[in-house]
Amino acid sequence: MLILLPPSEGKSAPARGNPLDLAGLSSPSLTDARTRIIDALVAASAAPDALATLGLTPGLADEAECNTRLGTAPAARADRIYTGVLYDALSFATLSPTARRRATNRVAITSSVFGMVRPTDRIPAYRLAGGVSLPGLGPVAGVWRETLGDAVSDALGSGLLVDLRSTTYTAFWRPPRELASRVATVRVLHESGGRRAVVSHFNKATKGHLVRALLEDGGAPRTPAALADLLRRLGWKVEEGEPTVKGTQLDVVVTEISATGGGGVTTARR
Repeated sequence: MLILLPPSEGKSAPARGNPLDLAGLSSPSLTDARTRIIDALVAASAAPDALATLGLTPGLADEAECNTRLGTAPAARADRIYTGVLYDALSFATLSPTARRRATNRVAITSSVFGMVRPTDRIPAYRLAGGVSLPGLGPVAGVWRETLGDAVSDALGSGLLVDLRSTTYTAFWRPPRELASRVATVRVLHESGGRRAVVSHFNKATKGHLVRALLEDGGAPRTPAALADLLRRLGWKVEEGEPTVKGTQLDVVVTEISATGGGGVTTARR
């Protein structure tokens, strides 16, 4: 099973550590694309119109400036770099030792700069949204559409893909038709007053809790239907869609974000 996560806009920059070593990252087939994006991002971030190019407000000027030091800034494990609602709920640091080992093999994070990284890959903090077009290179999503497929397929092997990416990052790579029977996309719906809607906070927090639960449980479903059954056994309300050429959508229905749970993270009631 491969659980494919979106990145977070917010990141925790390490204060110390060795700089980025591209040769040491997983999925070495992506090295050339990573190098091209880093070079283009460093140049764009040093330009006078950096904020406009990167779609940043003046209050985020320091993050653009941070991009100029991607080659020399301290790097740390990706599971310590990415922050925000989803990653707070997942809380890699408080997983059991067994679950953390599973995360190494079963979790991958989509990245505008690196394409895809594993939790143990050492990367620097950066700021580059998936919808940005870099001067001299073009849309970041286009670079990864040409490159990412083989790396994801290699990481997936013969297992089930649990695709939790947001819309921006699904544009980086779309599963081919031949994988459809092994692709489960997860949508989180907030139910209130008889109505259902996708609400960003519920969506991100619930996905973090789902991944945490799957890693702690250790089950390895091989079909979307088996994943739906496992999530129900773990206490979630799951509605399974019809299989399509893009995979099977699983709707996880939640009603509220409630009390703090284990590891100091918020628990979604379902």
